[in-house]
Amino acid sequence: MTTCALPDFDRLVPPHIKCFEAYVPSKPDDVLMQYYGCSSLLRLNNNENPLGPPGESRQAILDFPPNKASVYPSGDAYHLRRKLAERFGMGPDQFLVGNGANEVIAFVIKAFCQEGDNIVTADKTFAVYEWVAQFSGFEARTVPLKDYGFNDEAMLAAADERTKIFFVCNPNNPTGTYWDRNKLLNFLNRVGNKSIVVVDEAYCEFVEKPDFPDAMELLSQYPNLVTFRTFSKMFGLASLRIGYLAGSPEVVDIIRRTCVVYSVNALAQAAALAALESKHHIENTRALVREAKEYLNHEMNSLGLFTVGEEGCYLMVRLPMSDSLAYRKLMSQGVMIRTMTGFRFPNFIRVSVGEMPAMQRFVHCLKNILRESGHD
Repeated sequence: MTTCALPDFDRLVPPHIKCFEAYVPSKPDDVLMQYYGCSSLLRLNNNENPLGPPGESRQAILDFPPNKASVYPSGDAYHLRRKLAERFGMGPDQFLVGNGANEVIAFVIKAFCQEGDNIVTADKTFAVYEWVAQFSGFEARTVPLKDYGFNDEAMLAAADERTKIFFVCNPNNPTGTYWDRNKLLNFLNRVGNKSIVVVDEAYCEFVEKPDFPDAMELLSQYPNLVTFRTFSKMFGLASLRIGYLAGSPEVVDIIRRTCVVYSVNALAQAAALAALESKHHIENTRALVREAKEYLNHEMNSLGLFTVGEEGCYLMVRLPMSDSLAYRKLMSQGVMIRTMTGFRFPNFIRVSVGEMPAMQRFVHCLKNILRESGHD
């Protein structure tokens, strides 16, 4: 039997793919527990809502007819887009729904970038903007944060005539900083119509500050503005992978040309539609986050540890040891956090906010590993 040689990768693979490293997700919980020798695993690594989905979404999931699994979903999330339009006082054609925020990021970049173009964002933010641009063959210009927040002046200075998109994560993941309304308006006015400005509001529902801008309310004034939102975080539907973007009808019409239809499954659409009917889920989650963050900040300060994370459902903590070492030690005690070296924050960890017993367990385990390492 003849064995064929490997494909000629030197010729077949573009240079920008050759130098790009694949993202390696963590192993499933059962595999991790076996590897680290723990009998349970507390997930504080992915900013998941500890309350889970709203009751309305839970009921929609329970009511989903199994035989509908054989039927293709609405290819453009017809009913969900209409519900979003009703909620925000816009037209349904101003919304696009995707398989998580990652997909809508790709929609926008594919729609506006061509060879030689670039996008501008921060160097320490949600990495998918940078990754999608790079593996699509476009330059990602990353600007250092200033006081742990997006630096508007530096972003404008980094742009040129080939800058097609600015990505602003507001509030920022992982630092929790945000641009207030005045700063965002000033930035939009200075960009003008030269580029698309994407404001990623994945964590906006967690923010209670009165000066926090609602990008949805600005879309009618700024036709080049696009905003992202998700059902993964506040609405607890991360495993169903559903997010959306909104913009002017003209911009969304262009982005729609890059969409992959049928990418959002029917169960996700049903659960998201029901989530928009929830009455108290947001306020209950906000109350939980406020209490847990106050507790975590107090405990970290008592340990002499620096924290970052004004807004959002997460807190960054700088440790007097390697974040990778801390991860392994915490995993052996059944607590999973996110290391921040990959976010370009060496020796920081990010802790997802959870219910008080989870927070107390994390603090107890952290104190243990600091004591064992001689840092108590």
